[in-house]
Amino acid sequence: MGNDRGIFNTLLIDTTLRDGEQAPGVVFDLNDKIRIACLLEQAGIKEVELGTPVMGSREVNDIKTIVELGLNFRSTAWCRANRLDLDAALKTGVNSVNISFPVSPILLKALGKNYHWVIENLRDLVRYASDHFEYIAIGAQDASRAEFSFLSYFLAEANRVGASRLRIADTVGLLTPLSTMELFTKVRKILPDVSLEFHGHNDLGMATANTLTALQTGADAASLTVNGLGERAGNAALEELVMALDLGGKMEHGIHTEVLNELCMEVSKASGIPIHDHKAITGSKVLSHESGIHTSCLLANRETYQIIDPEKIGRPQGEFVFGKHSGTAALISFLNSKAIAINKAESVSLLHVIKEMSCRLKRSLSQLEVQNLYLNKEYVINS
Repeated sequence: MGNDRGIFNTLLIDTTLRDGEQAPGVVFDLNDKIRIACLLEQAGIKEVELGTPVMGSREVNDIKTIVELGLNFRSTAWCRANRLDLDAALKTGVNSVNISFPVSPILLKALGKNYHWVIENLRDLVRYASDHFEYIAIGAQDASRAEFSFLSYFLAEANRVGASRLRIADTVGLLTPLSTMELFTKVRKILPDVSLEFHGHNDLGMATANTLTALQTGADAASLTVNGLGERAGNAALEELVMALDLGGKMEHGIHTEVLNELCMEVSKASGIPIHDHKAITGSKVLSHESGIHTSCLLANRETYQIIDPEKIGRPQGEFVFGKHSGTAALISFLNSKAIAINKAESVSLLHVIKEMSCRLKRSLSQLEVQNLYLNKEYVINS
């Protein structure tokens, strides 16, 4: 079976409306879901996991409403390994399902199932789904804790019976980049031509790194959430992975990065979970600079200490902030931009006041505060 990449090297699947909403305390209403879905389409996402239909009539109706919008992505429903879930998905009008099977000993024991049950249900459900859906992804839930001999057999059998794509899920976020590489290298040797997807959780803070590693060592698809929203510590973050592919991995992804900031802000608003100031890519302070050494270089060339072009992710250029670590070059440049001429001696004296004030307040000063300090002559020039 050929890969699932299309014209791009990587297929990115968004699961914000399914796995993202499973974050404790998060509930999206239909209007939230529509706005997020439309922004995902604008961003160029080619597949969206819209929800879990078996949850009930509200979920079915929400998914159906989004499907009927005719947005330009594959609409997928997530299902457990039973016909009840597939029948619920049929009511939504989706053309794709992801059927998730527990594959680790700990999950199977907790569910009272065994390997025989997994394989028999895999064969039955793929046959059943094939009669109703255009695309069938099979998920290996908790693959990172599975015995590799069974995992490899399960994946090979899923491929044999007609699965369109195979998802390897690090359900509890146990993997590291090295173990992710080892896993996908082993799977790809056994199944060289199948479409492989990675689904990573962030319990150890490595979901995005693991996802990038998977894509570099065997996976051709990855499922992600906006802002890394998800259960416990969340999932691999769409916006982080896209920029990692773009700048670090040098891999094509087909995403319109200028939409990322608006998309992330919308999901933050809808979920009620604010974006941390220093969150990679979208945090309010990640494009701001204070250190005198850094700002001096940035004035000469913005790329010296900033790899992300703000316009590329739909953000304005970050500002210099002033505080304990500031230098005179940034101060002079800022005041000059406000049509204020200041000489070196004045800048040294004003900077001393800024640093003292910053230490006293235990924060940086706003540009307006710095401007007012100068205009009010709240500094003394040392002779």
